[in-house]
Order: sequence, then structure tokens, then C-alpha cells
Amino acid sequence: MMQRNIDFLRTLEQVIQDRATSPSDNSYTSALLRAGPKRIAQKVGEEAVELALASVSGERQEQLDETADLLYHLLVLLNDRGLCLADAVDVLEARHRHAGSGESAS
Repeated sequence: MMQRNIDFLRTLEQVIQDRATSPSDNSYTSALLRAGPKRIAQKVGEEAVELALASVSGERQEQLDETADLLYHLLVLLNDRGLCLADAVDVLEARHRHAGSGESAS
């Protein structure tokens, strides 16, 4: 994967943070954050199910669209909980290191 693609996730995290600290009436992100963690979690669940179904029966573009939707809603959820994608990456890196030393990665 190209680095610039991953860098956009950082940009998106910043946009989400900006909407959290300076809400806009015209922003879906602001509205989602105002709705609270239960609604955000619901959207993450919906998008995860849609991606799972698309991966079985969908076309490539549908799978990519659902992946993008899931990533976006996950970033909103992480922000709402005071977390970020780097926090999850830290966990993955730690698991990988432990798996390399003979311990289970899960």
C-alpha cells in the first residue's frame, strides 16, 4: 500500500477531531458525534456487517466502498472514545512482536 494512502487516514482523523472541537451544522461527522457513542457504535456495526456481506457476494467496488465506510465510522468511534488509529496500531505491533517470540498473536 502506498504511504500517501495511509497518510490520508491521519488527515481524516484530524478532520474528525476538528468537527469534534468545532462542530458544524452542515457536517455529518458533527451530527454523528452529537448523537453519542451508542449511535456511533451502531454505525460501526452496520458498516462491518455490510462489508462482511459485500465480501461474500459483492463486487470489488462495493467491497471498497463498505471498507471506506467502516474505516470512517471506526475513526469517529475512536475519536469519541479519546483514542486514535495509532493506539490500535500500537496494539497490533505489540502482538506481532509477541508472536515473533513464540507467543500467541491473539
